Amino acid sequence: MRAEQLEREITHVLSRSVYASRVGRDLQAVLSELHSNQAWYGYDSGPIGKARTAAMEALTTAQLIGDGLLQLSALETLVLIDIKADRLWEAASAVESAYGVASRSGAGPTVRLVIALREANVATHAGDTVAARRALSRALSYQSRTDTDADVPHWARFAGPIEIDYATADMYIAAGEPRRAVPFLRVAVDGLGGGDARNTAWYRSKLACTLLDAGDVEEACAEMASVLDVYEEIDSDRLTHRMHAFRKTAVAMDTAVTCDVSARIREVARGGCA
Repeated sequence: MRAEQLEREITHVLSRSVYASRVGRDLQAVLSELHSNQAWYGYDSGPIGKARTAAMEALTTAQLIGDGLLQLSALETLVLIDIKADRLWEAASAVESAYGVASRSGAGPTVRLVIALREANVATHAGDTVAARRALSRALSYQSRTDTDADVPHWARFAGPIEIDYATADMYIAAGEPRRAVPFLRVAVDGLGGGDARNTAWYRSKLACTLLDAGDVEEACAEMASVLDVYEEIDSDRLTHRMHAFRKTAVAMDTAVTCDVSARIREVARGGCA
């Protein structure tokens, strides 16, 4: 059943029936999770306005049933959406709200690690390296205690050392230090081990762009070539944008290897943004 159809069915049932509080709450929880999923996919492939609307729907529904973990799921996605939409003040406010909800709901270290990563995302995009370092330090502290988590919600299970390495690399890239970012991205890519095609392609594309900025042209092109090998299996506007950004830089270098990979990007992503 498509997400939109499922949403309509749940909304229809809730609007026309009276349930015991437990059943109604469970249905609202499913609806909140559905909106959070829609928000993430909207963040990944747009449109960003619909993604933000879905995140707010998820948050509102979770607040109405008093489910702290679902509120946090919505908030952490909202942070990413706000950053992409250049709404940094709202993103920072969402992080602050998330810390408050985490304290009130007794969230474990893994969930708090997710919040710290989002805090680092906001600080990095704001150009505040000091705040980004502070958030990453907090993330490392939470990571060291994740083995005490009894039950980690499914939406937070991605968080771990790989994400911290990626966020650290992001900080160095934003600070104009691509060479310092490269080792962290290498570790992150190696840590994924190719198990998740989407994440592996996303991380490799970041490594490729960073290597290119650092002057390691041949290795950068080799990394991007590995992304192109799996591109047709992945539907992600974010990845397409990054590939074309790589192509724009590579074309200007005008070497045999950069021209080859640029032509291949143009061919495989013909339907993407120029």
